[in-house]
Amino acid sequence: MSTKKKNKRKNDGKKPEKLPLRRVLQNNLFMLGMIRRAAPAYIFIDVILDLLWSVIEFFSGSFLLKVVVDHLGEGGDPVTLAWFILGMFAIHITVFFAQQAFWQIYAPISQRKLYMAIRIALYTQMQAVELSCYEDPAYYEKYVKAMNEAEDRAFNVLWSLERLFGQVFSLIANALLLWSIDPILMLFALIPFGVGFIRKKRNKIAFKENEDIQKLAWKANYIQRGFYLQDYAKEMRLTGMSDKLLHDLDETTVEIERIKRRYGIRTAALDYTARISHEVVTVLGACLYAVYATLVQGSIGVGDCIVVLNSVGSVSGYLQGLVTNLVSFHEHALYIQNLRAFLDYEPAIKENPEGVAANGGEIVVENLRYRYAGAETDTLHGVSLRIAPGEKIALVGQNGSGKSTFVKLLLHLYEPSEGSITLEGVPMDHHTLASWRKSFRPVFQDYSIFALSVAENILMRPLRKDPEGEAADRALVENALRQSGAFERVLKMPHGMDTMLTREFDDKGEVLSGGEAQKIALSRVFASDAPVVILDEPTSALDPVAEYRLFENMMQACADRAVVFISHRLSSAVPADRVYLFEDGRIVESGTHKELMERGGHYADMFRKQAESYRATDAETREEVRA
Repeated sequence: MSTKKKNKRKNDGKKPEKLPLRRVLQNNLFMLGMIRRAAPAYIFIDVILDLLWSVIEFFSGSFLLKVVVDHLGEGGDPVTLAWFILGMFAIHITVFFAQQAFWQIYAPISQRKLYMAIRIALYTQMQAVELSCYEDPAYYEKYVKAMNEAEDRAFNVLWSLERLFGQVFSLIANALLLWSIDPILMLFALIPFGVGFIRKKRNKIAFKENEDIQKLAWKANYIQRGFYLQDYAKEMRLTGMSDKLLHDLDETTVEIERIKRRYGIRTAALDYTARISHEVVTVLGACLYAVYATLVQGSIGVGDCIVVLNSVGSVSGYLQGLVTNLVSFHEHALYIQNLRAFLDYEPAIKENPEGVAANGGEIVVENLRYRYAGAETDTLHGVSLRIAPGEKIALVGQNGSGKSTFVKLLLHLYEPSEGSITLEGVPMDHHTLASWRKSFRPVFQDYSIFALSVAENILMRPLRKDPEGEAADRALVENALRQSGAFERVLKMPHGMDTMLTREFDDKGEVLSGGEAQKIALSRVFASDAPVVILDEPTSALDPVAEYRLFENMMQACADRAVVFISHRLSSAVPADRVYLFEDGRIVESGTHKELMERGGHYADMFRKQAESYRATDAETREEVRA
């Protein structure tokens, strides 16, 4: 990974910088752009309906009150007034039903489209970034924050926009109405505008509070998973871990309460100041002035006084709401910044649309080095080897010696810090990324079993829809199950290869043992035609006899394919064409099993010690049987 990439991700963990106005606008427009692309008409319809509602509220509220007072005061025709009121009522009902139709029918569909668009963008980006991003806490934190905020923040931006149009119209309309009665009244209405900075300050505090609490919420969610996920069930019941996690949960709750108290005093004080400026200084002050002007000075008529008492609070409220709403765009921008920082990250490993297709051949690794982000030393040091077509390669060595890291580099899940990997002389980066990865069929020790059917778990895709294709897929799955030794187990399942695995979505789904699940994972190799098979500790859950039979089948099925396998049982390396011994990120010995044994080095020593251990265990077992 380049220094530039390291620094870019390293800076992701810093405290968010103060956003300039330009960035605030860019972030909000970015989110509105996502909405427009997902549901083109949604923004326009939503804003227009809300604006219409604001117009109706004005004409059926303050304006209607003035019309009624003026009309009756001047002795106007009651019938004309009644028709005016009925007309306003009819328009009110029409717009109301239009809004309901929008929110109940059109909006849910559009919101779902937006939800999917945002999720797809996030999932696509997470698929595109290199695997090391999952191991970088700062970058992964960006991903979690973006996931937690994206959908809600999108609608918050839209709602702020629709309120903006409605508030501007209502403010202007009511302000003009008050101005026509007495311009001095506008001074009272403008008071809340001067305390807009209070809302901005409050939003910053709320953002920081949310940031602090979110970190603790992640810990609480992790503790929760410990109690309901099957992966932890046995340890939770057989150890004191449940008490430990409950204690941690209690501490987390106490810390959240402490944060709430720390920020709560400041937010309450700011909210109180803003509210007093509206309810006491503005509304009460304007009402007292209007009453004084009516009863003492006589400059305002009784009808106009009634309108003032009804409208001045509205104008102040609209103005205060407008200021708050404008400040809310700054708040939105802070959260959207997390989303954009995540989506704007340039992956170190990219698809090369002009690259050549990888179709198998000799793989040459030269002077390969790799250092994990934040590490002080390299994990791999100058690793070089060759993998010829059809060759069987064994990678052996103690845990942490660099074998799995090498395999991930070979699969182009990591970008090498130095060195090269070529296929038939063409560098790895000069191939299309998709074809390079499809050239390998890996099975890792930490494989995944998906909540899908047996067949889909083996094919790693749905069965084809056409009858001929489906029949071919089923034959392929059956053959893979037979070769992995899992056929008899699947045959006993209620729906055979169509049986759902796990009970995530099907309470009648099959839950497999460790060995059974491993055989399903290994079946993927037999169902694949990739020219290179990679087995990273593939038989850890199998007994030695099952492992031996499986390797026999594997060698027969992969006779014309290259196989790279890692196994802690050195007996698995015996039939390999070449064995590479890793120590501290280096290849310290290589050759056939026979050559390495004759050399009498580390490999030979490890093999003899492991063989003695197996013989001792076997002898103890026979003794127990005789007893």
